[in-house]
Amino acid sequence: MYASRVILVSGGPCCIAKLVCSVILRYNFCLPVTRQLGLFSMLGLWALLTLIGVLYAVWLGYGGHAFAATLTAFAFLFLLMLLFAARGAETSLAARFSAGSGYLLGAALLLVYLIYALGTNSFSFGRAATAASLIFIPLAIAASAERKPAGAWQDFVIIVGIWVAVKPLPQLWGFSMSHWLWPFPGGQLAYPLTVLLCVNVALGAFVLLRRTDGIGYSIGWGRNWSFFIVASFLAFACIAIPLGTGMHFIQWEPRWREWESLPLTALAILFFTAWPEEFLFRGLLQNLLSRASKSEIAGWWTASVLFGFSHITNLGFPNWRYVALATIAGIFYGWTWRRTGSIFASAIVHGAVDTTWHFLFRTQ
Repeated sequence: MYASRVILVSGGPCCIAKLVCSVILRYNFCLPVTRQLGLFSMLGLWALLTLIGVLYAVWLGYGGHAFAATLTAFAFLFLLMLLFAARGAETSLAARFSAGSGYLLGAALLLVYLIYALGTNSFSFGRAATAASLIFIPLAIAASAERKPAGAWQDFVIIVGIWVAVKPLPQLWGFSMSHWLWPFPGGQLAYPLTVLLCVNVALGAFVLLRRTDGIGYSIGWGRNWSFFIVASFLAFACIAIPLGTGMHFIQWEPRWREWESLPLTALAILFFTAWPEEFLFRGLLQNLLSRASKSEIAGWWTASVLFGFSHITNLGFPNWRYVALATIAGIFYGWTWRRTGSIFASAIVHGAVDTTWHFLFRTQ
């Protein structure tokens, strides 16, 4: 365990500052300290990525009071998600705030949602109650299992609940909770905002309340990672491309005219699709299944199959071809996570697969 270091933050809401800067790093233990991004490096990364997003939104013509409220909510949720992956926030929140740390984070998340809702004139008691339920029900379930070992039934209930909250329902059912909760601007940020909210709820539940070890929630670089990442990507490509083509699921159709958008698209896929899914399915589900079954292989393969089935509603329901390919992908993502101990490495493979698919292939 790394030596503890207290980070003092002056000004602003002190409790929230302590919440995001005083986290024990048992959940990202696999990287040497010198190879993880520190607090200030993470703040710089957050500022850079947020600035890029703001400039892009302004270029698209967004502005005004509603845009400012949306930007505030997005920036704060994104900041929390990244800060939990930073090195240096090593003083235990659990020791400092006890069980209240998770609820303090939950209160901050609800406040952020209210800022968004009031600022965009989309507030309703129904929306506020739904947001509060999404935040505090998982935290309450986690608190009820606080003294139980990792892999308790409450852990899996929370994971399923978070995935259901994020996952769009089949189109034929005609309802999207995320679009209802985040209607501005035209529902275009509904998915990433829901993802950010749910990732932070999961961090509160599993890092602050359950204190789950071995998640690998870190951003950095480790020894031999390049080999593991490249090998996983190439091996999956050698299987998925001929299999997907043979099943008439994908077709070679490069989007040469869209290559100028590659950097922004790749970043969006990495942070709002690959990173959250790797956190949920590898850092949490595979990790907890391995502990519950006392078998890394069983946890790895079971999580991969469940990852595949979680895509059954994508592009039509039921989409068994998507399930098959996603299951195979999950095997390689899970292997990368096992070899590196970090969801960042498996998220890079995941993001590379999705980006390649987006730009080089058309789904039939």
